[in-house]
Amino acid sequence: MKKLLSFIAAALLILSALAFSSCSDSAITIAVPSDTTNEARALLLLQELGYIKLKEGAGITATVRDIVENPYNLKFTEVEAAQIPNVRKDVDYAIINSNYALPAGLNPVKDSLAIEGSSSAYGNILCVKEGTENTDKIKALKAALESDKVAQYIADTYEGAVVSTVAEPGSGFDDTVDYDALAGQKITVAASPTPHAEILKVAKEILAGKNITLEIIEFTDYIQPNNVVESGEIDANYFQHKPYLDNFNTENKTHLISVGAIHVEPMGLYGGKQTSLDAIKNQK
Repeated sequence: MKKLLSFIAAALLILSALAFSSCSDSAITIAVPSDTTNEARALLLLQELGYIKLKEGAGITATVRDIVENPYNLKFTEVEAAQIPNVRKDVDYAIINSNYALPAGLNPVKDSLAIEGSSSAYGNILCVKEGTENTDKIKALKAALESDKVAQYIADTYEGAVVSTVAEPGSGFDDTVDYDALAGQKITVAASPTPHAEILKVAKEILAGKNITLEIIEFTDYIQPNNVVESGEIDANYFQHKPYLDNFNTENKTHLISVGAIHVEPMGLYGGKQTSLDAIKNQK
């Protein structure tokens, strides 16, 4: 009798393991950004779609550990944001920041299976070290980025993948700035290659009209652009949204501030191994 019970118990364990393995193997995999706030954006998009539920109070710093309901058995892979386009083929779905989707040939409006709303909360900002925001250099750069010319460039170039958030674009110049005194000087700005450095080239043309040189230094990560502005090596940067900046300041004891939001990039959910959202819906 004992042998029979032992045999039954062993059989049940094997069946349980096989069932778990089968469930695990069939789980839908989704790559999400690993950095704070952008991971939260990805999870909030999935929550909005009804695929997961985050714990009450989980907001712009939410991570996969804050998921309290996962009815579709989704499996998450946290990946550095810049690398997600490269791993997309290895997962079922990938949620990608537009500044990395665009260079990979993906347009969130045309190619994504789902897209977040163009919330101004995630507007990409011009960021400087506190105390420099009222210098002529920064005011001149801000005015150039908030110009009609830049807003039109964004609308014409990105077709909804990038959207200007400047309520009233101007001439590109600030009446309070002494442009004659700035003539011959250089303003340095750190930026992500796409779309930030591209947009800055339009501002560069505006400033060149006043004999001011705008030097654009491209970075492919989210850490160094803030570090070089904090250290004073570079005058400003343009690559992040304010929730990311606020969290960065808290974690790193830095003193960086936003002087204005220029555009927003809706985050998209893209197919990898899957070509539609049916694979998720069929999991339940």
